Amino acid sequence: MKRQKRDKLSRAHSKGYNAGISGKSKEICPFQASEARSEWLGGWREAMGDRNTGLKF
Repeated sequence: MKRQKRDKLSRAHSKGYNAGISGKSKEICPFQASEARSEWLGGWREAMGDRNTGLKF
């Protein structure tokens, strides 16, 4: 049975979160499409909020 891939927007959010939690700049966003870019930045912002509240990896 094949595994189903996560949708692109969910993956973009996850990658943005990972970039933010590791302290990377939002300027490195790899997505050009506005929806995917928006999701990536949303994940990045969420991670920055988590870092500011003390969640560290």
